[in-house]
Amino acid sequence: MEASSDSFRRAARLESSRAADAQPARDDVRERGEPREPGRATEPPSGRNEGRPWFRRRRFLIAGAVVFVVAVVLGAVWWWYESGIETTDDAFLEAHVVYVSPQVAGQVTRVLVEDNQLVQAGQPLVEVDPAQFHLALQQALASQQQAQTALGQATASVAVAKAALAQATAEVASTKATNFRAQRDLRRYLSLRTVNPRAVARSSVDQMIATARSAAAQLRAGEQRVLSARAQIESAQAAVAGARARIATAKAGVAQARLNLGYTDVVASVDGHVANRTVAVGNYVTPGQQMMAIVPLHLWVRANFKENMIAKLRPGQGVRIHIDACPQANARGHVISIQRGSGEAFALLPPENATGNYIKVVQRVPVRIALDSVPADCVLGPGMSVEPTVRVR
Repeated sequence: MEASSDSFRRAARLESSRAADAQPARDDVRERGEPREPGRATEPPSGRNEGRPWFRRRRFLIAGAVVFVVAVVLGAVWWWYESGIETTDDAFLEAHVVYVSPQVAGQVTRVLVEDNQLVQAGQPLVEVDPAQFHLALQQALASQQQAQTALGQATASVAVAKAALAQATAEVASTKATNFRAQRDLRRYLSLRTVNPRAVARSSVDQMIATARSAAAQLRAGEQRVLSARAQIESAQAAVAGARARIATAKAGVAQARLNLGYTDVVASVDGHVANRTVAVGNYVTPGQQMMAIVPLHLWVRANFKENMIAKLRPGQGVRIHIDACPQANARGHVISIQRGSGEAFALLPPENATGNYIKVVQRVPVRIALDSVPADCVLGPGMSVEPTVRVR
């Protein structure tokens, strides 16, 4: 029994070894006589994905679903973000540029600044020749002195006139007494003459009449001198008022001369940078002639949004500002105000849409944006392009 089982095992092993030797021979024969590729081992079919296309396999389907869900989520986030902002590339930096002009005419003797130089308010910029203005000041001072002298003379005339009035008044009082006595003596002589013609000589009566008339004439003359003295007082007082007016005029002339002399030093009215300097030493300048401009340090953004974009804009909303001149970092700001009207409404020739054919065009509305923070070492100036992005939600 043991010998037969051993012979059976040997027969089975021999049969399996023959089958293994015969397998490569069958694999070497290819369909249609094609030779078998060297080095390629024939793998037995195994697994559930064998025979399915790659795009229908389970791992690919799971990965595709994950990618789809992520794309949907990212798209929703992007839509939510984009629907909450308003942006425009029609935006520029603005500033109230100060144009420097002289207020007096003259020749430029010194120019104390250069283009793009930073200046402070009150800093001298240009000097105009002050020689003629020094002379004008001296003349004004001389006129003021003359007016003061005339005032002194007029004041003295008032005192003299008042003294003359006092003297004339005293003379009138004395003349009144003399006239009163002469008139009484005349009446007494006439009364005696009437009672007894021989009591008083005719010559004495005539002399008394002459004396009374003379006293009356002197009284009238004294009264006229009083009136004349009063008129002289009024004239002197008028002269005093005129002298005081001339003094005031002279003082105004002195002040104007000093002011013109001060105008020969043209100074900066604001802090900022010098730009567009056109003046040079030796130029003759006149009032109102532009010599240079000063760009103030205070800037803001003028953003021209489309009219269908301003519905959600409100003052105080935060703004992220991309400045073309400073691409390394963005500035920060906030909305200040929205202009009541489109830009075309304030143009030199505003459109007239009530005539001819009409085509609707979306208008632009200026929005003022303040700069809260600016990147360091960023050169800014009016007219530079920016792109503000306003967070409206």
